[in-house]
Amino acid sequence: MRVHYKRVQGLWSILTVLAVGLGLGVSTVRAQGTATDSVLLQMRDAFANNDARQLADLLPRARGHVLEPWADYWAMRSRLESANTAEIRAALARHVGTYQEDRLRNDWLLLLARRGDWVTFAQELPLYRMNDDREVQCYALQRQHADEGRDVATAVAERWLAQREADHGCAQAATALIGAGQMGHQVAWQRARQGMERGKRRLALQAVEALNDDWAATAAQIYDAPQRYLDDKFTAVRPRTKELVTLALIRLAATNADAAAEHADKLRWRTQLTEEELSSVWGAIGRRAALRLSDEALGHFQRASNRHLTDDQLAWKTRAALRASAWGEVRSAIESMSAGQREQPVWRYWLARSLQAAGTPESRRLAQELLTGMAGSEGFYEQLALEATGQAVVAAQPVQPLTPAELAEAQALPGLQRALKAIALGLRSEGVREWNYEIALHSPGGMSDRELLAAAEVACQHQIWDRCINTSLRTRKQVDDRQRFPLPYRDAVVARARHIGLDPAYVYGLIRQESRFVMNARSHVGASGLMQVMPATAQWTARKIGLHGFKPHHINERDTNITIGTAYLKLALDDFEGSMAPAAAAYNAGPGRARNWRNGPVLEAPIWIENIPFDETRDYVKRVL
Repeated sequence: MRVHYKRVQGLWSILTVLAVGLGLGVSTVRAQGTATDSVLLQMRDAFANNDARQLADLLPRARGHVLEPWADYWAMRSRLESANTAEIRAALARHVGTYQEDRLRNDWLLLLARRGDWVTFAQELPLYRMNDDREVQCYALQRQHADEGRDVATAVAERWLAQREADHGCAQAATALIGAGQMGHQVAWQRARQGMERGKRRLALQAVEALNDDWAATAAQIYDAPQRYLDDKFTAVRPRTKELVTLALIRLAATNADAAAEHADKLRWRTQLTEEELSSVWGAIGRRAALRLSDEALGHFQRASNRHLTDDQLAWKTRAALRASAWGEVRSAIESMSAGQREQPVWRYWLARSLQAAGTPESRRLAQELLTGMAGSEGFYEQLALEATGQAVVAAQPVQPLTPAELAEAQALPGLQRALKAIALGLRSEGVREWNYEIALHSPGGMSDRELLAAAEVACQHQIWDRCINTSLRTRKQVDDRQRFPLPYRDAVVARARHIGLDPAYVYGLIRQESRFVMNARSHVGASGLMQVMPATAQWTARKIGLHGFKPHHINERDTNITIGTAYLKLALDDFEGSMAPAAAAYNAGPGRARNWRNGPVLEAPIWIENIPFDETRDYVKRVL
C-alpha cells in the first residue's frame, strides 16, 4: 500500500516561512546553580522517597526561592495524613492562588472524604479551583444526595463509567445510590463489563461488589477462567446467570474472540440472554476481532443491535466496515454514536464519505455540507475534508502581533515564572504541571486566545518547545502556525534529512510528535532524545549505516540522535516502498507490527490509518502526516 499525501508536498516551504522571526536565537533559561537550587533538587528526591523527616529538615533552607511553593507542597504532602487541620490550612494560606495550593487541597479533599470528615470537606470544596478530579466530584455528589436529597444518580453514573481505573469515590457513591434504590443495577453491570473487556480485574470486581459481595467472588472466578465457568454444567441454573454469563462471554472475548463467538452462538445462551446482553457480548467479540484486523469482525458486529453498543464498540464497528467497504454499515454505526462522539472530526468525515457512497443527490448534498463545514488546516481529517472539497492546504493567516504589554503580562505571571525555573532546574514534570495549570485551570475557562498566544511566545523565546506548541494549540480562533510548527535545530535536521533523501517536513512532523523537540526526553519504555530512539534500535541502526564507535550514551547527543533517527526512518520508508503512513507506524510501534497491519485487502491510506489497532500509533501517524 502506497500512501500519497498532497498536504505533505510543499509543506516544507510553508514551514520555512513560518520559522522566520520566531526568535530561535534566544537562549534557554538555565538554572543558576545556587545553593537553594540544590536544596530544591534534594527535596524533590526526598519526596520521591517519601522521606518526611528530610523534607522537614530541608524546608527552612528553601524559603525565599522562586520554587518555595513546591518545597512547601512536598513537605506537607508527605505528612498529610498526620498533620492537623490548622497546619494544612496554614500551608494552603502561604501560597494562595498557586497550583501547589490547589494540588494540596485536591489531595486533602480525597483524604477528608475517605475519613468521612464531611464538615471540613464541605468547607474546603468551594475553594478548590481545578475541580477536574472525578473522584472528588463523586464524593461531592454523594454528599448532595445525603444532605440535600438531590437526584445525582445520572451525574455519578457518568463519572463512574468514565473512570479508567477503579476508584473509591465514584464506586462508593454508586454503591450508596444503588443501596438506596436511586441507581439501577444495570449501571454496575455496565461498569463490570468495562472491566472484563479492558482487562481491568479490580475495576470489574469493584463494580460487582457494589451489588453483592457473594457475586463478586464468582466474578473473580469468571475473570480468571471464563471458559471454565461457561463450560460448567451448573452455570445455567445458578443465580444471576444472565448477568454473570454475559460477563464471562465478554471476558473470554478479550482473550479469545473465536472461542467467545462459539460459546455465544450456543442455544442455551441465545435463549437465556436478552437482546441487550447478547449485543454487548457480540460488540465485545467484534471489537476484539477488529483489533486483530479480522475479516470476521463486521459479521460479529452485525449480530448486535447498534443501539446497545458502546461508543467504543461503534467506533470499531465503523473501522471494520471501512475495511470491508460496507458504507451502509459505516453510516448506521456513526449515526448510532452518542452526539458528542458523532461530532468528532473523524466520524463527521467518514459519515460524509458514507453519504457520498450512497450516491443519491440528497446524500451527496449532505456529504458536501459536512465536508465544507469541517474543512480546515488544523487536523488530519479537517485537511482531508479540504482536499475532498478541492481546496489547498495553506498556512493560517498571520495573527495580529502581540503587543509589548501583552507579552510583558505573560512574562510577569508567577505560575509561568515558576514553570520556567522548574524546567530549567531539571524538574520538568513539575514545571509542565504548573504551566498547564496556569494556562488552563487557574481561572475559569482558562486563558483567552491572546493570553495563550502570549504565554506560548514566552515558551518559544525560552526554547521550551513543548510548552510553546501545546499552549498555542489551545487557541480557539486565533491560530499562529509559527508557534505551532517551530523549526528548532534547523541546520542539523535539514542537512541530515536531505543528505539521505528524506523530506524535512516529514522529519519535523515526526520529531514534533515524538518529543516536541525536548532534547532530554525519555519515554516510559526507554526511548531517548529528539527522535525517541530505543537503545536496541540505535545499536542496530548504527551497525546498519556503519556508524563506527557508537556507544549507547551517544544517543543522548543531539546530532547523533538525529543521525540515528533519520537513518532508521529512511530504512522504514524504503522497507514500505516510500509509503509514509506505514513507515511512521513502524517508527512508533515497530516494523513487525506495521507489516502485519499491512496484510489484508488493499485500502486507501486514511482507512488503513484509521484501522491501526493501537490508539497511540493511530493518533501518532495522523499527527506526523
